[in-house]
Amino acid sequence: MSAPALYDAEVRHARRRDLETAFSHPIYYWLVDLDALPRLPFWLRPFARFDARDHLGDPGRGIRENVDTYLAAHGIDLAGGRVLMLAHARVLGYVFNPISVFWCHRADGTLACVVAEVHNTYGERHCYLLHPDPSGRAGVDKEFYVSPFLTVDGHYTMRLPEPDDRLGIAITLHQDGAPAFVATLAGIRRPATTRQVARTVLRRPLVTQRTAALIRRHGIALWTKLPVVPKPARPPQNRAGLPDEHSTQDQHQEGVTR
Repeated sequence: MSAPALYDAEVRHARRRDLETAFSHPIYYWLVDLDALPRLPFWLRPFARFDARDHLGDPGRGIRENVDTYLAAHGIDLAGGRVLMLAHARVLGYVFNPISVFWCHRADGTLACVVAEVHNTYGERHCYLLHPDPSGRAGVDKEFYVSPFLTVDGHYTMRLPEPDDRLGIAITLHQDGAPAFVATLAGIRRPATTRQVARTVLRRPLVTQRTAALIRRHGIALWTKLPVVPKPARPPQNRAGLPDEHSTQDQHQEGVTR
């Protein structure tokens, strides 16, 4: 199916370790082709903007160029193949993406890999390069500090099938031989027409601001019940797996998360 599209969705987080808690809330995500980003009327653009500074790589380049550079550092050449990105857009100048997903295709249309880009509330990001099986499942070791209530160990199992009429993503963190945390994102596709975008913005105003606020509120509730895991003093990753001088730019807001 062609992009762009909106997914009217629900996100759910469930903690399974030490203290069982769960929360869910309605949300919407964009699915866009990085070679054909949405062109909206001027009055809608402040509610749907995609900037390279919000994703992996050099903020002075395009998102697509940065994805290609990241993949080249890992020996992958798409030869111009399509890249679809699932993410929040900037809304009134602000964005927070707990996760952005890139489905990277070869020139013949086959899936070469998936990049799962995770952000934390400390303004850092980390990319996991995945090679899912035909059902969209992949596994990878945890390497990034996301939550002050979970250690940086264990491994993820991810289910990241390319969205069609429905969006269905599931990520499970396993620690000490058992699930410690589960996140799911499920939604229904809507065409990104001007009318539909306007309706969605009105139904879910300030969606990305609300997402960040809810994560922090949930984190405060956990802080009253659980010990805090110190943040490792190691630099976050950039597109080449080296310390990223841009990692704290623009989202330098301390907070707590899941």
